[in-house]
Amino acid sequence: MSRLISLLILVIDVIVIIDIVRSNKDTEKKILWIIAVVFLPVLGPILYYFLGNRR
Repeated sequence: MSRLISLLILVIDVIVIIDIVRSNKDTEKKILWIIAVVFLPVLGPILYYFLGNRR
């Protein structure tokens, strides 16, 4: 069960990082968001979709 959760978190992180790279943000903001997602694998994507993903 824990492997499934870990795999799900990894997939979500990769999807969020791809979304960050494709966004129209400045390069500095992209790098900061990617660092946040990598170092906070559960909280990072949540923060990005609530705070950083304003289209």
